[in-house]
Amino acid sequence: MKNKLFIIIVIVIFVIGIVGSTVVFMMPSKSHVRILSDGKEVYTADLKLTEDTVFDVTYQGHVNTVEIKDHKIHVKDADCPDQTCVKMGWLSSSSMPIVCLPHKMVIEFTDGSDVDAVTR
Repeated sequence: MKNKLFIIIVIVIFVIGIVGSTVVFMMPSKSHVRILSDGKEVYTADLKLTEDTVFDVTYQGHVNTVEIKDHKIHVKDADCPDQTCVKMGWLSSSSMPIVCLPHKMVIEFTDGSDVDAVTR
């Protein structure tokens, strides 16, 4: 009986550790983002300091509508044919930026060494 209880406790602790680790690793550790258009930085922000906003990033007459809400960022709308950047959802990992190839736009986390607040 004591052995079964001990095994159950160990299994529960193990499962809690795995779930907790997964949650921690999936959350972005960075809050500084930048948006590049055709390789040029057009917007930087610290998501922790930025108020909710919606703005457009244009490239050769094409538009990506970017939304910052609840300290997260995503492409809300785009006039590109495949809508991949919109389907990518909220930026959640520094290893996988949001990219719109037709409009040459990238949204990515940065180390924040050059970001004080918000620039446009």
